[in-house]
Amino acid sequence: MARFVLWGVYCDNALEKRAPFREQHLSRLTTLKQQGILITLGPTEGSTHVFGIFESDSLDSVRKLLEEDVYWQQGIWTSMDVYPWIQAF
Repeated sequence: MARFVLWGVYCDNALEKRAPFREQHLSRLTTLKQQGILITLGPTEGSTHVFGIFESDSLDSVRKLLEEDVYWQQGIWTSMDVYPWIQAF
């Protein structure tokens, strides 16, 4: 298994726009965490960017997981970059 870093951007007024989808989003994240795929995920202060660390077999599988997230599908996240990550410490 490899680790991958997500760096993404939230839409304007993300706190208001995410409200109808928040429970669905958090429920899915809980499942991914329990499966050992999600290490951590959260917004920057001010909710302008999202940062996450995932563990998976491939970059494509992480991108697919993120594209299936309701925040991506509803435009709450407006861009996402995913990079292979080497944890030094």
